[in-house]
This record gives sequence, C-alpha cells and structure tokens, in this order.
Amino acid sequence: MIKQLKSVFFTATLASLMLPAVAQTGQPTADPAKPATINQRKENQQDRIANGVQSGQLTAGETANLEKKEATVNAEERDMRKLDSGHLTTADRKTLNQQQNQLSNQIYKDKHNAAVQNTNPKSEVGKRAENQQDRVAQGIRSGQMTAGEAAHVEKNEANINKEIRNDRAANGGKLTGAEKAQVNRQQNRESRQIYHTKHNASHQ
Repeated sequence: MIKQLKSVFFTATLASLMLPAVAQTGQPTADPAKPATINQRKENQQDRIANGVQSGQLTAGETANLEKKEATVNAEERDMRKLDSGHLTTADRKTLNQQQNQLSNQIYKDKHNAAVQNTNPKSEVGKRAENQQDRVAQGIRSGQMTAGEAAHVEKNEANINKEIRNDRAANGGKLTGAEKAQVNRQQNRESRQIYHTKHNASHQ
C-alpha cells in the first residue's frame, strides 16, 4: 500500500514539473492589447475581401476597385521600406494605418450596399462566373493571388459581366447562341488567367 502511494505521489510530482515545459513549447497567442501590425491588417483585409467575394457581397467590379487600392498601399509600403533599409519609420506606419483605415471602411461599405453578385445562378454562363469567383476568393484568401493580380482578374470579370448584362438587355433577358459562345471564350481566357496567377511565383 505504501509503495502504491509513493508511486502515485512520484507520478503527480513529475507531471507538475513537466507542465511549465509543455506550456512554454506551445504557440504564443496574439496579445489583444497590442495593435495589429501592418502585415496582420493586410492579411485581415484580404480575408474580408475573399469572404465578400465568396458570399456575393462584393461584385467583381467592387473587388477590382478594392484590390487596386490594396495594391497601391502595398507598393507604397515597399517604397517606404526601400528608403529605410527594409524598415518602416513611425511616420510611415501612421500613413499606412490611415490608408488601411480608409480601405477598411470601403470594404465595409461595399459589403453592405445593395450591389451583390449572384451566388446561385441558373444559367451555364452564370454558373461558370460563380465558379471563377470562388476560385478567385480562394486565391485571395490563400495568398496565391496578390492584390494586383486579383484586381486585374476581377476587372476582366467585371467587363464580362457588363457585356452579359448588355447582351441580355438587347435580347429580352436572354443570350443568343453566338453571344454564349463569345462569353464562353472569354471565360476560358479568364479561367486560364486565374490558374496562371495562382501558380506563378508571386504571392501576397
């Protein structure tokens, strides 16, 4: 009985000594008291854009505009770092945070306005467009597509959508066989462009 008690005591003591070591090897958690870094904010805003594309809250045109602005902020950050041996000054951080605040507000407005992308289309053309938007959203979220690449792809997508709307308006809400063939060719090019941008060397 005494041997069993000693064994239990020894096991409990050993476990208590190991706990601090185990705790130290865990991943550090983000400190909510600290403000987000420039890179954390960029990633967060890209995730918000990706979610908006996936849900249909952001149209292709809105996404192109947001990603163009994001690409401009990224380019400015790169230029700032070049001037200071890879670092950002306090003034640089303040400027970038102000720009990211403006972009954050724009993302919110675009996601909560009346303009939406159809996420449950019935036509073959619409289903292809929805599929390609899903691929773009995944590329933005994963970082496979840079902001500049996403802006370019979504601008093309917006142009195709506009052409479809104009064709439908001219034909009582329908597309002719020739118009469907033309849109499919454009969507094929767009599909290849999405693949290329997601598999090249550029990453966000």
